[in-house]
Amino acid sequence: MPDPHQLDLHAMRAAAAHACSLLKVLGNPDRLMLLCQLTQGEYCVSDLEALLGIGQPTLSQQLGVLREERLVSTRREGKQIFYRIDSPEALAVMQVLYQQYCLPSHGVKA
Repeated sequence: MPDPHQLDLHAMRAAAAHACSLLKVLGNPDRLMLLCQLTQGEYCVSDLEALLGIGQPTLSQQLGVLREERLVSTRREGKQIFYRIDSPEALAVMQVLYQQYCLPSHGVKA
């Protein structure tokens, strides 16, 4: 009879691989800042550039990575492209990071 407390190692390995993939994407400061801003809602590219100070072509490159990894989705309105977080897992991780690093009582120490 199987032990109900025994973890399914195959499922655990698959989950770990998925988590590592997400963490690898979050390991870039520009992508992390983009996702942090996108937790506040949907933004067009020009707004993201102005808010975060990430210039072209870096901004487009990093948004492309986030889109390729399916962490964000887009919609077009005229000539503008709007981005939003489209990954519940990424949003959940970003919320934890926000609580740990961005709240005034948890400011980054120099």
